Amino acid sequence: MEESPARSVHLAVLMTSHDHRTRTLSALRALEEQRGLPAGTTLGVHLVDTGSTDGTPEAVRLRYPAVEVMTVGPGVLRSQALRIASRNSRSGGGGGGPLGAPGGPSHTWTHQLWLDDGVELHPDALATLLGTAEAVGPDAVVVGAVRNAYGDTVYSGRRGRSLALVEPGEHRPERCDTYDGRVVLLSRAVYDLVGDPDKVFRHRMGDYDHGCRARRAGVHAFVAPGHAGACADGPDAPGSREPGIGVREALRRVTSVRELPPRQWCVYCLRHTWPWAPLLMLSPYARTAARATLGRWRG
Repeated sequence: MEESPARSVHLAVLMTSHDHRTRTLSALRALEEQRGLPAGTTLGVHLVDTGSTDGTPEAVRLRYPAVEVMTVGPGVLRSQALRIASRNSRSGGGGGGPLGAPGGPSHTWTHQLWLDDGVELHPDALATLLGTAEAVGPDAVVVGAVRNAYGDTVYSGRRGRSLALVEPGEHRPERCDTYDGRVVLLSRAVYDLVGDPDKVFRHRMGDYDHGCRARRAGVHAFVAPGHAGACADGPDAPGSREPGIGVREALRRVTSVRELPPRQWCVYCLRHTWPWAPLLMLSPYARTAARATLGRWRG
C-alpha cells in the first residue's frame, strides 16, 4: 500500500513588540535561521507593535519585508496584541516562503506559533516543536521551554494548582496542565476548539487561562524535549515584591494591569479554582499587604 504524502506545514507566527528593537530583530533572525524543517514548510510572521518609539516597526519592515507589521497604540497590552496578531493571521493566511523573501503570506496556516519577541529560538527549535506535535497528535498543544542566560528554565509548561514550572525532558515530551505563552505551538484543530486568549485578560493570565480552557475541552498539552530558546531576562521585575516599599504602594502595584488586576484575577479564579475561588481571590492581596508590612517592620 502506497503511503500518503506528509501534509505541508504552513506556520503563522504571532509576535508582539514594544520598544525592543534589538531583541525583536534578534528573535526574527533566529526564526530565519531555523533548520531541519519539513520540506515545503512556510512561515508567515504577524507582528503587532504597541506604539514603540525606538523605531522597531521601521527596522523590522526594512530588514524583513515579508513580515506583516501592524502598529497600534501603547495602551494595547501583550495579550490584546496577541489577539490582534491572530486575527491578522486568519485574514492573511500562513506563510509565503522564506522569512526574508518579500511577498507575504499566501497559504492558509496549519499551525500558529506564539513567539515572545524576547526569545531567541535555538536553530532546531521549530523542527523539535513540529516533531513533537507529530508525535503527540494534532489535538494537542506543544510548549517550548525557555532558559535564561544562566541556563535556568524560566518559562515552560505549568502543572498543578501551584502552577509549578515543568522542566523539559531530554528526549521525550512532558505533560503539563497549562503554559507560559512565550513559545506555544497550536494546530489548526486546537485553535478551532479553543480559540485565542480571552479578551478579558489584557496583559497577563491570558496564557494560563488558555491552557486551562484547552484542558477542559479535552486538549492535552506537552512540553517539547530540550529548551526551545533563550531569553536575556527572566520573569518580571519584583514589582509589588520590591523590598522596602509601603503597603499602599505594594497594593497599587499588585492590583495594576501588569500584575493581578482584581477583576481579571477574579474571573480566572472563578473559572479554574473552584471551590477555593473565594479564598484565592483575596489571598494575593492579603499576602502582599502582609509582606510589605513585615518588610517595613524589619527595615
